[in-house]
This record gives sequence, structure tokens and C-alpha cells, in this order.
Amino acid sequence: MTFAYVCIVIALILPMIWAGIAKKESKIPINNNAPRDHIRHLQGRAKNAYGVEQNSYESFPPFAIAVIVAHLTGGTQLTIDILAGLYIASRLMYGVFYLQGKGTLRSSTFMVGLIATISLFFVG
Repeated sequence: MTFAYVCIVIALILPMIWAGIAKKESKIPINNNAPRDHIRHLQGRAKNAYGVEQNSYESFPPFAIAVIVAHLTGGTQLTIDILAGLYIASRLMYGVFYLQGKGTLRSSTFMVGLIATISLFFVG
């Protein structure tokens, strides 16, 4: 398994981490029979963590597809691994900046991840 494929697994797990932060910091008790009812009551950092979670779900499919395409089209493995690692690093920083309410930095790291994803389509 290549490092880039490991990055796909990491990217798959990241939304669950952000969801855990949102639930942990929620002021409303979580009801496992209605696990989404608390979302409308989220505030502050918990609401931001939920935002990161949702954005992570949205950015995952293009990234996973891009890694697979890069492998299938014969991209240089080192380049694929660097771009995949850059995506993961940018997504982690995106989450941290989102939790801290630093919108400009959040948007900048989002763009880095997006550029890494798009670049993966062209390495082959």
C-alpha cells in the first residue's frame, strides 16, 4: 500500500474526529436514538467542528478519486505521495483554523488542499 493510499484512509477517518469534537463540545446531550437533533443547537467551537466535519465529507471523494487516477495513469509515486501528504496536512490545518475562527487561514489551507487534489489528476 502506498503512502497516498494510506492518506485516503486518513482522509476517510478525519470527519469522524471532527464529529467527535462537535459532539463532545455540544451543550445539548447527545441522544443516540436521534443523533442529529443536537446540530441545530451547536454554537461556537462545536458548530465550527461540525462545519469541518461536513466540509471533510465533501472534499473526500474528489481527493480519493484523484489519488486513484494518479496511480492508474502512471504518475511518479513520490509526486503522488507528496501531493497526498500535502492534502492531509492542509485538511488538518483547515480544521484547526476553523476551530479557532481564523477564516482567512482556513480558506487558504482549503485552497492548498484543493490545488493538491487537482494536481493529482495531472501527474500521470
